[in-house]
Amino acid sequence: MALESMAISTPQKPAFTRLFLHGGEESQAYYRHAMKWSQEALLREFSNRHRPFSGVSPQDLSELLDSAFREVLPEEASDMQTLVRAIGEVVLQHSIVVSDPSCLAHLHCPPMTAALAAEVMISGSNQSMDSWDQSASATLLEQKMVDWLCERFGYGQRADGVFTSGGTQSNFMGLLLARDRYLQHRFNWQSQRDGLPPEARKLRILCSKQAHFTVRQSAFLLGLGDQAVISVETDERHRMCVKDLDARLQELRDQGLQPFALVATAGTTDFGSIDPLEELAERAMKHQMWYHVDAAYGGALVLSQQHRGKIRGIHLADSLTVDFHKLFYQPISCGAFLLKNRNDFEYIKLHADYLNPEDDEETGIPNLVTKSVQTTRRFDALKLFMSFQATGRKLFGEMIDYTIDLAAQTAQRIKEDPAFELVNEPEMNALVFRYVPQREERSNRVNELIRSILLQEGRAVLARTRVNGRVCLKFTLLNLRTSIQDIQDILSRVKKIGEQIETGMGE
Repeated sequence: MALESMAISTPQKPAFTRLFLHGGEESQAYYRHAMKWSQEALLREFSNRHRPFSGVSPQDLSELLDSAFREVLPEEASDMQTLVRAIGEVVLQHSIVVSDPSCLAHLHCPPMTAALAAEVMISGSNQSMDSWDQSASATLLEQKMVDWLCERFGYGQRADGVFTSGGTQSNFMGLLLARDRYLQHRFNWQSQRDGLPPEARKLRILCSKQAHFTVRQSAFLLGLGDQAVISVETDERHRMCVKDLDARLQELRDQGLQPFALVATAGTTDFGSIDPLEELAERAMKHQMWYHVDAAYGGALVLSQQHRGKIRGIHLADSLTVDFHKLFYQPISCGAFLLKNRNDFEYIKLHADYLNPEDDEETGIPNLVTKSVQTTRRFDALKLFMSFQATGRKLFGEMIDYTIDLAAQTAQRIKEDPAFELVNEPEMNALVFRYVPQREERSNRVNELIRSILLQEGRAVLARTRVNGRVCLKFTLLNLRTSIQDIQDILSRVKKIGEQIETGMGE
C-alpha cells in the first residue's frame, strides 16, 4: 500500500466550536465582533437616547416584536451583526433608560461602568460559586468581600455571609434561620430532619406595616402562613411605632402565641423610612426574638459620612439584608445576606458527595454552597469589588450624599408650591407627593392620569403608590445625573398636565 494512502487525515472541527469562547483564533474573532456590535447597539439605541422611554404601548411593542422576530428558534442561524442590530432597534430602543435624569420611579439604579466591565468577565468566565472546584479564586474574593462587609456593618469575628440575588432571598434566609433556631432551642426540634412541629402554628413574626412584602411571602414559603405575620403600626415618619410593638407583643403573650422574629426596615420602599433600630434591638433581646434588619435600601448609608448615623444600631441585628443593585449602583442582581454568628448557617448546611463532601472541610477547601439556599450562583462579588476599587470610599460616600441632599431640595420645592402636597419628609432619597386638584374627589384619577401621560410622552418615569387611600406620585432619587433643575422641569410638567386634565373634566 502506498505511503500516501496510509496518511491519517486531521478531522475537521465542528462548526459550532466557534460559538464558544476559547483559545482558537476563529472563536476569539467571533467573540470580539459579537461584543463590538453589542456595545455599538447599546450606545446607539440605548445610552444615546434623550428620553427615559419611547412611549410605545404594550400592544404596539408586542406587534413590533412579532414582526421582527417571527420565530424564537429559527431553522437556520441568523447573521450575528444583523441580529444584534435588530435587537437594538426593537428591544433596546423601547427599554426603560435607567440612566436618564427623568427616570425616577423605582429602586432601580443606573449601573456603574466598572460593574459593567466586571459583568463581561463574570459572564465570560462563568464561575459557579457553589463549590471551590467551580470557582477557585472567585470563592476567595467573594469571602474577602463578605468579611469586609461584616466588618463595615460592625459585626465581630464570628460573623459571616454570602452573596444573594437580592432582598427577597436575603429576607427569606434570615427568617428561615430564625425559625429553625427557635424550633431547636425552644422545642429541641430539628426541622431539617422532621419538618414542622404542631407548635409551629403558634409562631409569629413582627414587622411594621411599611415592611417589604417579602416578609409575608417568606412566612408562607416557610410553612407558617400569612397569619404568622403581625403588622405593627407606624409613626408620623412611617417608622415602626415602638409603643404599638409593645402592645402587640403583650397581646401575643396573652394569647399564648410565640413571637420568634422581629424584622426592622432600614429604608422602606415607599418612604425610605428607617425604623428605630436600637430600640427594636432592645425589644428583640428582651423577648428572645431573632432580630433581622432589612437594609436592602438603606444599607448603603454605611458608606456615607453625613448620614451613617441614621442606621445606628444596625450591628445589633442577628442577620442583615443589603442590596447592591440599589444605592451601590450595581447591575441587577446583586445582594448579600450577613449573619452575626456563622454557626447559625448550620441550619441550612447540607453535603453532597459530588459537590461539597464533608472531607473538604477537614482539608480546608471552601465550598460556599453550605451558606446559601442557591446552588449555582454568579460571581457577583466581582462587580462590587471592581466598583469599589475604581471609585474609592470618599467618592462613593459623596454619591450617596448627593442623592439625599437632592431629595431635601426637592421636598422644599414641593412644599413651596400650593399645587402639590408633600406626603413625607425624606429620610433618604424617596419622596412621595401628589398634585392637588381643585376638587378633592378627583384627586386619585388626576394623579393616576398624570403618571400615565408622562410615561406615554416618554418625558418622565415616576412611580405611584397609595397613602391612606389616596393615589400619590413618587420620586426615587437614585440617579446621580438628576439635578434640581430636572426635578423642577418635571414638576412644571406635572402641574401643566394636571391643569389640562381638570379642564378636560370640566366642572
